[in-house]
Amino acid sequence: MLKKRYLTSYIVDDLKDKMVFIGGPRQVGKTTLCRNFVAASFKNHSYFNWDNRADRKAIMAASWPGDSELLIFDEIHKYRQWKGLIKGEYDKLKDRFKFLVTGSARLDLYRRGGDSLQGRYHYYRLHPFTLAEIESLPYKSPVPDEIPVGQDFYQGALDILDSFGGFPEPVTRQSKRQLRRWHNEKIERMFREDILDVQSIRDIGNMKLLSDILPAKVGSLLSLNVIREDIEVSHRAVTHWMDILEAFYYHFRIYPYATKKIRSLKKEPKLYLWDWSEVEDDAARFENLIASHLLKFVHFIIDHEGHKAELYYLRDVDKREVDFLVTINNKPWFAVEVKLNDTSLSPGLLYFKDRLAIPYVYQVVKKEKTDRLEKGARIISAGRFLSGLI
Repeated sequence: MLKKRYLTSYIVDDLKDKMVFIGGPRQVGKTTLCRNFVAASFKNHSYFNWDNRADRKAIMAASWPGDSELLIFDEIHKYRQWKGLIKGEYDKLKDRFKFLVTGSARLDLYRRGGDSLQGRYHYYRLHPFTLAEIESLPYKSPVPDEIPVGQDFYQGALDILDSFGGFPEPVTRQSKRQLRRWHNEKIERMFREDILDVQSIRDIGNMKLLSDILPAKVGSLLSLNVIREDIEVSHRAVTHWMDILEAFYYHFRIYPYATKKIRSLKKEPKLYLWDWSEVEDDAARFENLIASHLLKFVHFIIDHEGHKAELYYLRDVDKREVDFLVTINNKPWFAVEVKLNDTSLSPGLLYFKDRLAIPYVYQVVKKEKTDRLEKGARIISAGRFLSGLI
């Protein structure tokens, strides 16, 4: 059974005055979102996939069914002049059709720099399922107040997400065997159908090796020099490959928050995967799960609400550290320290709370039925905390 995605109503609303572009990782559900949920709000729609020969001819001929209200373009970014084509059709026909453009991560990659479509579209990044979405919890915008957590602990949903990640297919099937097969097929398709389609990679073997070792790097400071030595390639090659994998939504990096108020670390980022189910270590996978929920939340309040939000981590030269900091207009909003079962308050959390005047601080634990205040910090079970996001 298909589950309605969290962006549906926002996309339908935004289509009233502009085009909408949707980016995100392969197999996260972009096409299903458009064809099954957004399209349901229109009497008639037409779907065009650039990979289909007949659809490709129709796109190049600008042949649109007259009774359609919504035109959906999938994978059109594979056409080199797609921006000009879409711009021309939208400017000419925007009073007659609504335009929805979606595709793989390349859509996000190609929209940057010299954007001739600027001002004509809203852009959303579609994320995997998270706890609030699985539980169909209503979203209440908290900016800049405390996270509006629920009354339940939602342990069942948390366990499913921890075991199977948030991508629609594995989280629906909930089979470890199917999850392993899905991992293998996803990686192969990413290289064969996405990366090699647009990038000339001389040493694809070592680039695949890089993707194999990244799950073990989750949650730790990322040193490209160490990785370069591990796979015996140049620093330039590793840097290039990391950027490509990030552009195609395999991983994301979180950087340290820099301010004069603390002697902050200004170098290495921390690495996380979009599909945290690939991470074998329990503590690292749980930290990745929290990171992914926070990134989805930050992206949403940027994409839909227009806030200037960022996700960082905190670490100073004395090695005091807090896993995550969310800022609004570069000012600390709330911090999150992640623990599996340790409910004793983290000294680092208190230190940075006072030093940076962070309004809200949370120590999020996997342990069930925990929720208490201590010295201005809230020690809370993950299921309850995540219920207040999106």
